[in-house]
Amino acid sequence: MFRQHQSIRTNLRRLLSNTQPGENVRPLEGVKVLDLTRVLAGPFATMILGDMGAEIIKVERPGAGDDTRSWGPPFVGDESAYFLSVNRNKKSVAVNLKDPRGAKIILELAGMCDVLVENYLPGKLDQMGLGYDDVHKAAPRLVYCSISGYGQTGPLSQRPGYDSIASAVSGMMHITGPEDGDPVRPGVAMTDLATGLYAHGAIMAALLQCHRTGRGVHIDCNLLSTQVACLTHIAANYLNAGKEARRWGTAHESISDGVS
Repeated sequence: MFRQHQSIRTNLRRLLSNTQPGENVRPLEGVKVLDLTRVLAGPFATMILGDMGAEIIKVERPGAGDDTRSWGPPFVGDESAYFLSVNRNKKSVAVNLKDPRGAKIILELAGMCDVLVENYLPGKLDQMGLGYDDVHKAAPRLVYCSISGYGQTGPLSQRPGYDSIASAVSGMMHITGPEDGDPVRPGVAMTDLATGLYAHGAIMAALLQCHRTGRGVHIDCNLLSTQVACLTHIAANYLNAGKEARRWGTAHESISDGVS
């Protein structure tokens, strides 16, 4: 499935064929996205772009592909339901980014695309010659979106990002669960999903900016900042009134008397 072909460049150009506008043109019809992400936050963001009409080229590891292809059961054919849930409307190609020839292919693809989305540990793609500065030289109009655990700079930037850890560090778990019980992880990876939504929104805004200025931008999305932002009134209560948050079960501290 992931076998590399000698005619890979020809196949990639075929995958990136121009779309023909029809009667019902979707918002991102004609926009091409190079998807270097895996697991959840990044694939969720690019899937939304695909739902809006963008052409998504998903780059996967030769031999294994996206980590979530093997997450299951259940499986649908050879693919996990998890993988399928965040990777519809995409075309996959296998490229070894650690091979200089693979990195060259990515640069060529970037020059054909409008958006690149990646969720590698900050600095890893720079080592392969595929960081923002390298890609910007080859594709100055490209919108380059990086998704990480703690941002591209700062003391925590080199830590890998996991939904549950960001949920705990941000305080999300502290306010989730039974009133007299332990902190609880939400039933789905809300930090990852919210980060994907923030990334999608930032990409849409950057595409509009690029249309106006002709210049691409580097977007920095991360799990921790996203989850802190999603604390909304909980954070405001503490910052403005010094009120410490706690768990309320199914009740709402602001609009109820605490009866669940």
